[in-house]
Amino acid sequence: MTPVLGIDAGTVRVGLAVSDPTCTIATPLTTLRCDRPAALWQGIATALTEHAVDRIVIGLPRQLDGDEGAAAEMARRFGDEVASRTDIPIEWWDERFTTQAAERSLISSGLRRARRRQVIDAVAAALMLQSWLDAHPSTMDRGCAG
Repeated sequence: MTPVLGIDAGTVRVGLAVSDPTCTIATPLTTLRCDRPAALWQGIATALTEHAVDRIVIGLPRQLDGDEGAAAEMARRFGDEVASRTDIPIEWWDERFTTQAAERSLISSGLRRARRRQVIDAVAAALMLQSWLDAHPSTMDRGCAG
């Protein structure tokens, strides 16, 4: 089986997470800064290569009513750029509340504010990817190659 890469794209940072090879558990991978485009794209390329993923799931920040707003537009533009740089299939997944859930989890674990800021986007990406994995329990549905 092949892992799946989860991306939580923000305006300041991009969080990456990866599933295990059985596509069961998502783990935070890294956080990349948007103000360093070369490092951002190199970091994504490195994750794709190192983990040999067969699918990318990008978080789509929908509004409370389910509509797509400015943040979703930005995420879709980012996804288009990812698609132009790779031939790996991309899927979109609703990522409402993942950053808030990540923040609560990191606070409850006792992480200091400065450290939380460094890892929150990767944790949010892992929460989003885990939600996608949980909604696709069959490896046939996910397209995880065996």
